[in-house]
Amino acid sequence: MALSGALSDVQNDESSQRTFGTDVENQAADTYLQNTTVQNFAWQNISVTVKDRKTKESKALLDGISGIVRAGEICALIGPSGCGKTTLLNVLAHRDTVPGAKVGGATLVNGVSQSREDFSRISSYVEQEDILIGSLTVRETMSFAARLSDSSGLSKTDRINRIDALLDAFGLRNQQHTLIGTPIRKGISGGQKRRVSVASQLITGPKLLFLDEPTSGLDSAASWEVVSFIKNIAKQNNLIVIASIHQPSSSTFHLFDKTLLLSGGQSYYFGPVPELSLFFESMGYPVPVHFNSAEFVLELMNTDFARNRETTKQLDAMQSTWASSAMSRSISAEIDDVIKRPLDGFMRKTAKGARRAGFSTITTALIHRSFIKSYRDVVAYGIRVAMYMGLAVMMGTVWLRLGSDQEDIQPFINAIFFGSAFMSFMAVAYVPAFLEDRATFIKERQNGLYGAVPFVVSNFIIGLPYLFLIAILFSVVAYWLSGFEPTVEAFFTWIMWLFLDLVAAESLVVLVSSCFPVFVVALALTAFANGLWMSVGGFLVPPKILNVFWYYGFSYIDYQRWVFQGMMVNQFQHQTYSCGSGCNCMYQTELADQCRIAGTGILDQYGYKTGLAGTWVGILIGIIAGYRLLGWLALVFFRK
Repeated sequence: MALSGALSDVQNDESSQRTFGTDVENQAADTYLQNTTVQNFAWQNISVTVKDRKTKESKALLDGISGIVRAGEICALIGPSGCGKTTLLNVLAHRDTVPGAKVGGATLVNGVSQSREDFSRISSYVEQEDILIGSLTVRETMSFAARLSDSSGLSKTDRINRIDALLDAFGLRNQQHTLIGTPIRKGISGGQKRRVSVASQLITGPKLLFLDEPTSGLDSAASWEVVSFIKNIAKQNNLIVIASIHQPSSSTFHLFDKTLLLSGGQSYYFGPVPELSLFFESMGYPVPVHFNSAEFVLELMNTDFARNRETTKQLDAMQSTWASSAMSRSISAEIDDVIKRPLDGFMRKTAKGARRAGFSTITTALIHRSFIKSYRDVVAYGIRVAMYMGLAVMMGTVWLRLGSDQEDIQPFINAIFFGSAFMSFMAVAYVPAFLEDRATFIKERQNGLYGAVPFVVSNFIIGLPYLFLIAILFSVVAYWLSGFEPTVEAFFTWIMWLFLDLVAAESLVVLVSSCFPVFVVALALTAFANGLWMSVGGFLVPPKILNVFWYYGFSYIDYQRWVFQGMMVNQFQHQTYSCGSGCNCMYQTELADQCRIAGTGILDQYGYKTGLAGTWVGILIGIIAGYRLLGWLALVFFRK
């Protein structure tokens, strides 16, 4: 009962959350919602059609699906593979379905249709895959879920009490300080991850909970355990739970109150689980003794093997029987009654911003969470630090103690290119860490917790100190071993350029990975972009002779170009080099009569001028801002 009280507090506290609009409107909405619950959730004549790629004809993925679930009930969507379970679940949860699909029908909360934004404030969705941050503990996962969803200014004590109640209810108290688990570090079990996924959504106080294959990958015992926990939570707190289930065991299946049987996008049964067997027996398909009723009807409904006309006729007859049955008519009448007598004004008075914390609160929580992940998860920055330090030692020992003779000029230039270009190229190691962060963001955005701006801002801020640390560590080793300009000012100027180089490279990773959230694709495209920047950056082909297409089309937006020429000026603007014996100078400068080469003459060969460092820094900052802005736009428009 501790959990019941805690979750009731979550739902009641929604009414007192900080909102926008006038105080009078907000207070009225708050007072109304305190006494309001979701009494029922119905869907009527849901249809989803797409255009067949081959025939160009319309193809129905779902056709006239209806049902109703009341507070405290849990409903299972079952059916053979490809029957439309996930599609229906996405429609019911107000999520995107198949691209280009046309969706018809209505979803009703207490008899009233809701906008996607309003609906997201009272519902949560648990993905089939456990999208959890592996480097967080169970308690930390719950804590951050509470912080991201709570804008009511709850005290730390109240938040802890709610988390404790859920940990106890889901049997996770003993694992509260255990990591979720990463590919490198072992964590909790699969069943425990499922429970954490559900519990972290319940902490947000939803009134409707959608679960996509909550028992996927679990054995029958773990499946029963997870569904049993969910059932108890629903009963205690009057939640409505709808879950798609694939081949449930008999014990797990009978935990559900209702079930919707789908096949080929059509409904074949909707009603209480115990009456499923009786209904099919009335059609002449009795469930064998000691046989799992769910497994029996799934085999019966499987259209993948309906190759003959007789089997197709059999399925058509069963669908017709259901459509004309008293139970089906009763469901339709029940939905019609809910529509005729809605809970007037429900959610229409909901104040904007409910279940969403303020920008600063969300951003602070995201930065805190990212900080914990960054120092625990070696994939995020640990491996990169090790790689960069290895690169620093290699560079420093290959270009060891370069001198002031003219034969050292080209090695210096080579070292500058290598240090800047390959440091940015190795930013591809950030791709997997960002993709994990992006997946978490997509899940939390779809559950109505926050938008793209806090995510982009927090992701940018948390990377800065690590990238600055990498720039310093690399420079301390490589700069002095190689024998670059031995002054404090030149050293820290080098660090500045390297830091901007790393920030730009990581921003490129964010942009590409936001547009193409597939590891191999993001990795390949980021590597390709870095190869392009190397080609037009001014080292391999000097800017003076670079093809005009590449120069004007790409060189100006190439961050490596500005870093390279900044480092070149930093190294050569105050240096002179000996022409050696015979005074045969490689570069003709004003110091030729002294048998020396002025560093500015080397810069002239590349067309680089001194005194423009501030301008170049501004251009780099603009490129970084452009990458981040485009990354934000990609996250806004690419919803998945």
